[in-house]
Amino acid sequence: MPHFLHQIAYSHEGWQALVNSPQDRIEAVRPAIEKLGGKIETAWFAFGDYDVVVITDMPNNVNAAAIAIAFAAGGACRNVQTTPLLSTTEALDALKKAKESGYRPATSVSGRAA
Repeated sequence: MPHFLHQIAYSHEGWQALVNSPQDRIEAVRPAIEKLGGKIETAWFAFGDYDVVVITDMPNNVNAAAIAIAFAAGGACRNVQTTPLLSTTEALDALKKAKESGYRPATSVSGRAA
């Protein structure tokens, strides 16, 4: 199954709710992810631009987008970013296919890449 990186930043209200009533939100979202055919590989709280980082296995892009939309629609998050992940094998395959594509960049009048 494809892997996805979900980065979540809580809103002020989201943090306030967690401070007032501490709870394991990873376990709270697990059933929703599983209902969409996915599973949580790992999850971490983080410092910086995002407060939570979750790696999921999801059946496809549509289901990954659906869980991201559900996270965002709940109101506790001010930002949700979902990134499809490639294994090293998939990345190497993509590099080989890029080489095989025959793509050539546009050139300027001087013949150099633009």
